[in-house]
Amino acid sequence: MARWPFPVLDFQWILGHQEPLRDGPSKLCVQSVLLAMVEQLQGALEGPGRHSSWCQLRILDVMGLRDDDVGRAPAGMSVWSGTVALAKACLELSKLQRELQRAGFRNAASPSIDIRADLFAEELSPAGIVNLLESLEPSGLRRVELCFNNLSLEGLSTVLPRLSRSGSLQLPYSNVDVWQEMAPGIWCLATELGKLRGLRELNLGSSRLSGSLGDVLCNELQAPLESLELAFCSLLPSDLSFLSQSPHAPALKRLDLSGHDFSWGLLRPFQQLLEEASPSLVHLDLMECHLGDSQLESLLASLRRCSCLRSLGLFGNSVSRARLGVLVRETAALPDLFLVVYPIPMDCCGQGMDPGRASEEHLDRECLGALGAELEQLLESSRRAGAIWTCDPYRHTGLHFFSL
Repeated sequence: MARWPFPVLDFQWILGHQEPLRDGPSKLCVQSVLLAMVEQLQGALEGPGRHSSWCQLRILDVMGLRDDDVGRAPAGMSVWSGTVALAKACLELSKLQRELQRAGFRNAASPSIDIRADLFAEELSPAGIVNLLESLEPSGLRRVELCFNNLSLEGLSTVLPRLSRSGSLQLPYSNVDVWQEMAPGIWCLATELGKLRGLRELNLGSSRLSGSLGDVLCNELQAPLESLELAFCSLLPSDLSFLSQSPHAPALKRLDLSGHDFSWGLLRPFQQLLEEASPSLVHLDLMECHLGDSQLESLLASLRRCSCLRSLGLFGNSVSRARLGVLVRETAALPDLFLVVYPIPMDCCGQGMDPGRASEEHLDRECLGALGAELEQLLESSRRAGAIWTCDPYRHTGLHFFSL
């Protein structure tokens, strides 16, 4: 670190592409760099003369480092080790830089370093999250994911003011429940979201937003969202109708509505939403949406209009083997569709079993093997042999917003 000759250290630029960042050794590499930064600042406290040759580094860019690849972490490291190392280093750097100022560096060229990162925080209190965010340069946080933090609207009103420039905000399992919150709390959430000037991606997964999506995504937002994840949010037809008529619909590149029952009144407003989003939509997730053969048939015309679609998630729905064949043929005209996570058809499950929840012993392996061969043949005949069709929702991850 002391010999790094440039003001910026950008891992993605050095490696040339994102794929190596998914491997375990890269996490160890990033941890080593973060520890070296802390050591440099600790050394600076020993006296300005000794460290007059302070390294040129001023910006460390570790954006794109993924912590969510289960099974890829090196021995002795958890899958969250990269984020843990980043958090610890940021807090330590913040503490040391305050000490440097008190030690007389206030008017000198202080050896400070800004970190640009994607931040993941799980099971922290609002106060703990605020403490961590205050140790970071707000403009350096491209993506912030606060998962399982039980924030509620009150906690979010404390945290969101510290995220003024984040482009992506992930808030799954934050215990946001409009059925239990008062109207002022919802208005406060909408106001704070509106202050996030660069916000383009929002994930409110597993929040209970029934009938209130329009209140949350009102005109306070400064620009249309390009990625919206609302999985298992208990949405009503009025919520989807609002979204289809909002400025967000034609701007959406990524949409996740998994966990909603499309076997009743949601289907028609969703079709309207899909029509509006079709020119821009790149990634669509409809997992566990109670889609049967008839509902999927109703959606095919709208899906065919999504000319930019690259990834489609349908796992956990109750469709037949024959309908999957129709889906292959009907989507063959989509030139960029390369990944489809299809549902295990009812034909390949034990009688009366829910395909989305069927255990290994209830699956007909011979049927699944024949289905795979049949789909492969259909893809080849449709000149789509390079596309990936899989019933494994974990083997292939969908597209991330910053890769769209």
